Amino acid sequence: MSKDNVIRNARIVLEDEIVTGSVLWRDGVIAAIDQGSSGIGEDVEGDYVMPGLVELHTDHLESHYSPRPGVRWDTLAAIQAHDAQVAASGITTVLDCLRLGSDEEAGGFQRGEMRKIADALETARDENRLRADHLIHLRCEVSSQDVLEQFEDFKTDEHVRLASLMDHAPGQRQFQTFAQYELYYKTKRGLTDEAFAVFAERRVAASERYSAKHRRIIAEYCNDSGIATASHDDATLEHVAESKAFGVQVAEFPTSIEAAKASHAAGMSVLMGAPNIVRGKSHSGNISAKELADAGVLDVLSSDYVPFSLIHAPFVLSDGDNAMPLAEAIRLVTATPARAVGLDDRGRIAADLRADLIRVKRVSGVPVVRSVWREGRRVA
Repeated sequence: MSKDNVIRNARIVLEDEIVTGSVLWRDGVIAAIDQGSSGIGEDVEGDYVMPGLVELHTDHLESHYSPRPGVRWDTLAAIQAHDAQVAASGITTVLDCLRLGSDEEAGGFQRGEMRKIADALETARDENRLRADHLIHLRCEVSSQDVLEQFEDFKTDEHVRLASLMDHAPGQRQFQTFAQYELYYKTKRGLTDEAFAVFAERRVAASERYSAKHRRIIAEYCNDSGIATASHDDATLEHVAESKAFGVQVAEFPTSIEAAKASHAAGMSVLMGAPNIVRGKSHSGNISAKELADAGVLDVLSSDYVPFSLIHAPFVLSDGDNAMPLAEAIRLVTATPARAVGLDDRGRIAADLRADLIRVKRVSGVPVVRSVWREGRRVA
């Protein structure tokens, strides 16, 4: 027997406006949105009710699985800890990043470990352990010799919704100057001059040998298989043209205003980190996400390394000078990322869509996520 669920006295964040009223859902699906007063249902006391957040890029699961260099945590326990944090942050759909391409200096993960995590996610789904809906984002280091072998491990996984094409070699994308690369890989990791020189030389050689070929093969497979693709750290108009030619849908973390504008104009969804908005700057010294928002070329935010930043950042954008309307800011973390990866059943409060909803209280400053529903079921 179907059961109606109603929340009333809500400031309902629709795709283009905020209205006061009630939301009714039935069997996990939104049935009606009614404006005005109603005496039926749970009184949410004028709090915001908005779509559950859609997260396209988070490395957070990896930090639970490997909390210290060389340490591996129980996989299910790591997943549950990660899941609890993202759900409590208002995230109802999360694409967990799994890195492909061996890189012993960047974490020491071996082939098979990412597949192990994906299998544990499947177990967690089957055993009803999860609050959020977990899908997969494959972070493909195209300059790695074995990235295609590792990609094979995921070709039959229906939960893969996004693959990013990355090259972290010096002189490429994120690290356009050698000084940036030296700071990140030598200074932060404590490498000697000799060790760093060997490391950088090996990275450059691998990029020259493998990147173009692997980028093309992975992009073509994803296009043929209905998997969305993302560029990563595009810096130049040439990078953007290449991404467009490969049919890329998401431009992750462009490192120049020119690349961001060109990506947006080409129809790609420009994605930046929500921590960049909250902090007011990039942690790696690249362009400010607020600068892109002010230019009208910011389409998607991701929490990247701080899950709660995904609900915090839209409110930051809606405050102060040159503020973005809140409904527009919330679109960056709901409707637009959902559409970018073909999840057309969520990301908006509208009839016949999934009842993925969050209740948020915010008078000023940091918002509070008070309730979370996924497919109509209270999960946080």
